Amino acid sequence: QVQLVESGGGLVQAGGSLRLSCAASGGTFSTYHMAWFRQAPGKEREFVAGIIWTGGRTDYVDSVKGRFTISRDNAKNMMYLQMNSLKPEDTAVYYCAASRSYYGTTTERYAYWGQGTQVTVSS
Repeated sequence: QVQLVESGGGLVQAGGSLRLSCAASGGTFSTYHMAWFRQAPGKEREFVAGIIWTGGRTDYVDSVKGRFTISRDNAKNMMYLQMNSLKPEDTAVYYCAASRSYYGTTTERYAYWGQGTQVTVSS
């Protein structure tokens, strides 16, 4: 029902910043729980950050707490991930995910996914 498109990835030096965006269309964005996942080469897809439909609760994996901030603008059908103090271990393909009924860290429970955007952090 909802289509998701990520943007904002790129190459950045360690210590730098990037802002990822997820644009939603085709559904009622404000009713969906949203999350960011990432997948590095040879590793399983990993939960990074989540935000409930109202924006009133956010969650982060421990490795990004204090550095990344998830937000959403329901009026614009947009979700964002502000990434500061980037480290080489943040290098991965970052994916936007959505679910009307699930909020959590389990990849398989999210029904809708974007195609991903590459983030590369050089040392």
